[in-house]
Formats: sequence, C-alpha cells, structure tokens
Amino acid sequence: MDLVLETRHINKYFKNPVLFHVLKDISFGIKKGEFASIMGKSGSGKSTLLYILSTMDTDYEGKLFLNGEMVSGKPHSELSKIRNKHIGFVFQFHYLLSEFSVLENVMLPAKKLGAKTNGQIEHDAMEKLRMLNIPHLANKRASRISGGEKQRVAIARALINDPDILMGDEPTGNLDSYNAENVFNIFKDLKETQNLSLLVVTHDEDFAKRTDRIIQMEDGKILT
Repeated sequence: MDLVLETRHINKYFKNPVLFHVLKDISFGIKKGEFASIMGKSGSGKSTLLYILSTMDTDYEGKLFLNGEMVSGKPHSELSKIRNKHIGFVFQFHYLLSEFSVLENVMLPAKKLGAKTNGQIEHDAMEKLRMLNIPHLANKRASRISGGEKQRVAIARALINDPDILMGDEPTGNLDSYNAENVFNIFKDLKETQNLSLLVVTHDEDFAKRTDRIIQMEDGKILT
C-alpha cells in the first residue's frame, strides 16, 4: 500500500491557560491518489490536525511520515523545503497578493523553491492556469478578479511545485454553491487525471459524501 502521508500515535496538548489534550492518539494514512475529507464539529481538532500534517505545527508527540520518510523532529528550515516541494495548501481565504498579477501569485512558491529558472516557472504557472481554465486571467491583478476565480488561482498556486498531496482547510467555506461545486470538480479531476492525493477539512456534508473516504473526528479522536 502506497501511503503518501501517515501518522502514528499523534498527541497534541495546548498548554495555556490550562493543559488541554486536543488530539488523542491519531493514527491513519492517506494513499496515493486518495481523496479524503475530515469532518467534525468545531473544536473537534480538525484544523489542529491539518496544521500538524502540513508540517506547520511541530509541537506534538508521535510520528508523521511523508512518502515513507519520517518528518517529525526535522529542523524548521528543512521542513519548510519539504512543505514547499511536497505539500500544496488551499485555505478558506485565498491569501493572494492583491497588487501582484495572477501569474506572479501562482509563480511565488516555485520561486521560493528555486529549483527552476524564471522562464520554466512562468511556463509551468501558465500550464496550471490552463488546467484550471483561467489562462486569460494571467496578467490581471489578483484584486480585480471574482471570488471563485481567486480560489482557482489559489489552487493553481498550490499545484505549481507538483506536490504529492493537496491539503485544504475549508476551501469552499467562502464560496457560493456554484463555485463550491467547481472546486470539488477540480479536486476530483486532479485525483483522476494526476493521481494526486487530497485531504480536505470541510463542514460541507455534500462535498464530503462525494470524497473517497470521510475521516470523522470528535473530541480530538478519529471515529472512522
């Protein structure tokens, strides 16, 4: 079984104002090409877990593996490179730089990685925009496009370094039903055509029901 991501016995505590056990013995894996969603009430630990899985939060007990390699305990500088190369992230809010063009926004993570020339990065960024049917927006300022378009640009940006897994934290939370449906279809297409693994925290039951698997969380534990 080809696991892109795996956790073994992850525990997380918040220390302030009092000691609180927020994630309890979390063990699960995401397979190559699997589209999984995480559901649970507010406060169940979903976003906390996602930040650990994305290597942004390193203050936990247990082990995290990416492509079979243990990443727990690695220095922050190394984790930053691993995250940029292997993990794409789509948030509820797009976090685009409004004064930059759409193309410049998509290019940013690849420039940070520094593995390709500027020309190659620009070419790759245009490819991603074409894949998401928005190449015509390339030279527009990010502040001048619609909410649905902004989320597509955010997805293109998350894909620029060809990650092994795409993670989403309520990626349809700010969108109307038409644009939420578009985002779901983009994710499904990425799974089917690119064999990309996806892990999405969502409150949207319709969205979750159509993913390969729902990981249900309650009180810091995984139920299913």
